[in-house]
Amino acid sequence: MKKFISWNVNGIRAAVTKGFLDFFKEIDADIFCIQESKVQEGQIELDLLGYYDYWNYAEKKGYSGVAIFTKEKPLSVTYGMGIEEHDKEGRIITAEYNDYYLVTCYTPNSKRELTRLSYRMEWEDTFLNYIKKLDDKKPVIFCGDLNVAHKEIDLKNPKTNHKNAGFTDEEREKMSIVLSSGFTDSFRYKYPDKTDMYSWWSYMGGARAKNIGWRIDYFIVSDKLKEKITDAKIHANVLGSDHCPVEVDMDI
Repeated sequence: MKKFISWNVNGIRAAVTKGFLDFFKEIDADIFCIQESKVQEGQIELDLLGYYDYWNYAEKKGYSGVAIFTKEKPLSVTYGMGIEEHDKEGRIITAEYNDYYLVTCYTPNSKRELTRLSYRMEWEDTFLNYIKKLDDKKPVIFCGDLNVAHKEIDLKNPKTNHKNAGFTDEEREKMSIVLSSGFTDSFRYKYPDKTDMYSWWSYMGGARAKNIGWRIDYFIVSDKLKEKITDAKIHANVLGSDHCPVEVDMDI
């Protein structure tokens, strides 16, 4: 069995001061992915004994960025999707293993007033095309902050958030298309009806204490791998970011 973790840390330097390394060691994942690292090369040295580490940095300082920490050395690692207009913000790393690809992704936020929604739609189409091409070669496990609550069950207040970034009809439809294109949401595969399970909470209004949240962090796997999912977890009790870690365990 392999244990995979994904966590939007909202700044790895800040997260390290809030217990990141304790959780990292305790959870002992085979592969641990982070989003929103918010660092440039050389700005942090993590002592992660027994792991290979791979980082993709945004050109803009203090913004975006993803990383993969893995016990098993990948066969190959690529950064971005190979399309310049989408590859300046450090949003994707792909690690190739013998039997699958592992992709970590930080999907662009549509922003307040939906000022980036049209770009987000372009990104979604490009990313789906990217993972489908990978899936043609070998199965895919992709994870990260995908910046969308797919169904009403995936956020506390769907009525008041309709048309807000992360819960627009357009973003939700793009997720539906992914899930009808040969991919499975691991958490809903295991727990189709489980309510009040969220991975992000606003810092405002005591939202986390009241569990007024959104499930926007995912592990999504090729349909051909879904029967190998042994469990999917959301570590809502782990602090250190406005997101919490999510997990999938797979018999691969």
